[in-house]
Amino acid sequence: MKQTSIVILNWNTRQQLATFLPILLKYTDLSINQIVVADNASTDDSVPYVKQHFPEIQIIQLDQNYGFAEGYNRALKEVQSEYYVLLNSDIEVTGNWLPPLINLLEADKSIAACMPKFLSYSNREYFEYAGAAGGYIDYLGYPFCKGRIFDALEKDDNQYNGIYEVFWATGACLVIRSELFHSLQGFDPFFFAHMEEIDLCWRLQNKGHKIYCTTQSTVYHIGGGTLPKGNPRKTYLNFRNNLILLFKNLPQNKRYILYYRYLLNMLSIAKYISARMFQDAWAVFRAYFGFIKYVKAYGRREKIYTYPEVIYPKCVVTDFFLHKKSKFTDLDWKTQPEVKKY
Repeated sequence: MKQTSIVILNWNTRQQLATFLPILLKYTDLSINQIVVADNASTDDSVPYVKQHFPEIQIIQLDQNYGFAEGYNRALKEVQSEYYVLLNSDIEVTGNWLPPLINLLEADKSIAACMPKFLSYSNREYFEYAGAAGGYIDYLGYPFCKGRIFDALEKDDNQYNGIYEVFWATGACLVIRSELFHSLQGFDPFFFAHMEEIDLCWRLQNKGHKIYCTTQSTVYHIGGGTLPKGNPRKTYLNFRNNLILLFKNLPQNKRYILYYRYLLNMLSIAKYISARMFQDAWAVFRAYFGFIKYVKAYGRREKIYTYPEVIYPKCVVTDFFLHKKSKFTDLDWKTQPEVKKY
């Protein structure tokens, strides 16, 4: 059994595989690691291409497109290793990208998952949207990153270099202990795509584990591959899944937050309508029907008593839009997450 399995969930990304697999192979030691392409029933020539040009890469073929969440759940049932690296097909890794991530998990058993620094593939001096230098949420459930708040991307001047606790690690390059992934039944398949990694990271923290980022490892990410920005389907999934995320993971005494989010989401609908983005406005409205469907089907499956300390105690929406705080260092943390050295 290999120590680490790097698993790329693929759906019609043959060109990205052709571009980035050679770099991944160059910087990955296959004597202790393996690379797996899990194909979500692609209709392009991804699978025959990988078989022909990269025979050292294992292929798992799924019978239909299960989306990000269930696609990984099904694929990882067939992969045995101590650690999983869930890697997007549109990522360029760099030299020595993997050892700092694995070494971190080896050094501290309380850390369940971690991620590298995310920089933009097209604008390489700037952080990239999907992960930047680690993910957080505010107390209302709005996600943001160290180096990226909403659409404001910071230039990377090494200002966030270090090893520190975060709230969520991006699913675009998520390094996780395989035992813990399976003990929590992996991603919630209802999410399909978007925020399923935040849900998994929150559930890990509810079980007493920690999530980290180490900037000793860097990757470059194209981004926007699953659903592009401005797609009403993306809007629907983001709003629906965010409500489910809060419903599942908030302790009972914090459930009032769902009512606050209802009011803010109604403002979002009004904003979309004023911008004549009617499909997005309808997507937010439909998200509530999807949320109700989830609650009826699954309900609360376990009692939650914890509330992670790395949740930002204020509202990042008002900080960003009203107070013009566009950088992570502008935010008013009572205590910043500690930077550690190993």
